[in-house]
Amino acid sequence: MSSEPRPRGRPRAFHDKTDQNTVQALDRALGLLSTLAAAPGMTLSELADTSGQAVATVYRALVTLQGHAMVELEEPGQVWHIGPGAFRIGSTFLRRTKVVERARGPMDQLMRDSGETANLGVEVGDEVLFLSQVETYQAIRAFFPPGTKAPMHVSGIGKALLAWYPEGRVKAILAARGLERFTSLTNTSESALLRDLARTRERGFAIDDQERADGMRCVAAPIFNAHAEPVAGLSVSGPAFRMGLSEAIRLGTLVRTAADRVTEATGGVRPPN
Repeated sequence: MSSEPRPRGRPRAFHDKTDQNTVQALDRALGLLSTLAAAPGMTLSELADTSGQAVATVYRALVTLQGHAMVELEEPGQVWHIGPGAFRIGSTFLRRTKVVERARGPMDQLMRDSGETANLGVEVGDEVLFLSQVETYQAIRAFFPPGTKAPMHVSGIGKALLAWYPEGRVKAILAARGLERFTSLTNTSESALLRDLARTRERGFAIDDQERADGMRCVAAPIFNAHAEPVAGLSVSGPAFRMGLSEAIRLGTLVRTAADRVTEATGGVRPPN
């Protein structure tokens, strides 16, 4: 067996000079991919206008991405869409952890017990990234398709994670992302948010009380790894007319139990109260 050290993720002469260590064409192509992912489909001219790039430049990038099945062209109307190659590559993110697989059963049970939509999310780049969802059968329901992102300070899962993060990390995230106001109930004061996070730790779950969208509530609890660190969150979301604040407290117990099941199933440890 070879005893040579495994190559590292960057060359030995690497020094963090961002402008010198990026490939401009690749950066632009990935930017187009992100723009396309946020839309139901876009024409070449729409992509060029949105990105501020020349039509010819955008077309070359799209054809290159098309060659890897990252995008595909719908002939009627000449509309570009995200392709199956992007899904295959993106889905490997889910294989980095057992959480998605192990959470499915508890999420399904949580949806049945609560009557509301169950969600699974993690923090990526100081935002909540939703990985999975089990929708309720109710006609009016919350909907967060996998890949949806949300600011942490107005997300039930985001606040559930922040509540168990070290204070220094919390303040760094808030400094980087700010506290944008979405509704009249949004916490836009750092001190108010920190008090909310303290209450979250005390009761064991977070409540998003119409802080991101009027008329929508969410209750969430963290999932912990083997070091008792929060790595993901489970939540239930629904309209405020079904999820009153008194009901949110009851649902908190259900969510906390479901999150603890996933923690245990993945070899995690819940920190002492």
